Amino acid sequence: MVRIKELPDEAIMTPGHTACAGCAVAVAIRNMMKVMGKNTVVYNPACCLMIFTAMYPNIGFKVPYHHVAFENSAACVTGVKRAFKALGKDDIQVVAIAGDGGTADIGLQALSGAAERNEDILYVMYDNEAYMNTGIQRSGCTPKGAWTTTTPVGKVKAGKGEHKKDVPMIMLAHNVPYVATASVGYMVDFLNKVEKAKHIKGFRYIQVFTPCPTGWRSDTAKSIELARQAVDCGMYTLFEAERGRMVITKKPKMSPVKDYLMAQGRFRHFTDVQIEEHQKWVNDKWKRDAVLADLYQDLYEKP
Repeated sequence: MVRIKELPDEAIMTPGHTACAGCAVAVAIRNMMKVMGKNTVVYNPACCLMIFTAMYPNIGFKVPYHHVAFENSAACVTGVKRAFKALGKDDIQVVAIAGDGGTADIGLQALSGAAERNEDILYVMYDNEAYMNTGIQRSGCTPKGAWTTTTPVGKVKAGKGEHKKDVPMIMLAHNVPYVATASVGYMVDFLNKVEKAKHIKGFRYIQVFTPCPTGWRSDTAKSIELARQAVDCGMYTLFEAERGRMVITKKPKMSPVKDYLMAQGRFRHFTDVQIEEHQKWVNDKWKRDAVLADLYQDLYEKP
């Protein structure tokens, strides 16, 4: 069990980075690296994290750090881990940390391949629901109706037309040892999932929800509150699945989705009809997730 007060004082991802005010990615990864420890190699593709921690000549990680191309995260960490194994250094943790654009879209082919081969790596996707680093363009993880620079709002268009891609369920379909979702709003839950993933062999995937005030047009002081709201209203489900056994780790309060949506500028154009559509989608999504968790539970409890 991870306790915040017992985390090491030394920062492996250092302060003094150049993240935007209220950036939840910085909070998530700085704490995550304290759990991962110094015996870790980090791979980071083009994304916000790379920009604010590793712009030449500065670097914000006190462990070996590898940066190549947008689409190569899972392939690169696969090669690094296999090289360490060949050298007899199997105890070194190798982790890819990438955004939703470089995971759900551009990097999905390498991610799927690594998962299908059950590569011995940890892949952490921080989910801020758009390509924030390159100008707030929509990604597969952008929610339906959200404003981005490539899904504008006006007389003809009304934000993104499609619902969010469910990458954790795609990973679960690969039959990998460990899949989990987390939120920076529930830090202890997130860090305990990281701690568990460290000690599992094979492919592990964690998706952590990290609000972006710049892209979401939200209050910089409200990032953690928004991360909690997303879970509490059912918009973002927290679960873990160890070798296929899916367990909900935080049951939502099912508070009104409207309160969460209206706290963000990217949804302020929403009509009552759009809000109601989102509420129905969330209700249906939560029912599906709960049924899946109960179903897996029943299957595993049978003799």
